[in-house]
Amino acid sequence: MSLDGRVSRYAALADPVRLRIVDLLTVGDVSPLELQGQLGISSSLLAHHLAVLEREGMALRARSEADRRRTYVRLGDAAFDDLLPAPRMAARRVVFVCTGNSARSQLAAALWHEASNIPAASAGTHPAERIEPGAIAAAQRHNLTLAVARPRRLDEVIQADDFIVTVCDTAHEEMAEPGQVHWSIPDPVRDGSDAAFDAAFAEISGRIDKLAPRLTSPL
Repeated sequence: MSLDGRVSRYAALADPVRLRIVDLLTVGDVSPLELQGQLGISSSLLAHHLAVLEREGMALRARSEADRRRTYVRLGDAAFDDLLPAPRMAARRVVFVCTGNSARSQLAAALWHEASNIPAASAGTHPAERIEPGAIAAAQRHNLTLAVARPRRLDEVIQADDFIVTVCDTAHEEMAEPGQVHWSIPDPVRDGSDAAFDAAFAEISGRIDKLAPRLTSPL
């Protein structure tokens, strides 16, 4: 959907009455008379709001099979499609960056391999001596294969056309060119507990699930 199309649909939902109508339609089909009763508005005002929603494909009408004089309003099949921002971006390789390349970026690269066919790597602005045992344990708890390799410096890994995702505020703020995407994920190493590593794992996993469908391999 074009940007103008998305703006138009957001405008349709920006009215309290229309938003309430859509809320009701997410539960089931409703006749205009029933909508009037629930909303407490005149038939002419309801007709106006329904016309706006129908124009945007967010509401549809169908005749009753029992009483052909009656209609029912239902939610459009694609009522909420494309409402969230969804730019498509090309990426030859995704590189996840944190400070030590010992936990968050390592987990992110491993999770990415399960979510996308686009290659992934990880690096650190100040690499640690080893991958954190807590990160390895978190990966094992979630049945994720974590490549146990030494943390690497950013300049050892990065290439000119990489798609960079920083998963650490420190790395993001100290990089001269901070990359295309930043995720502000708390450092589980500071806490050191299983809960902290599991929380970081869950947040990274959720963000990757959202990003992976929006990246495509260049031709």
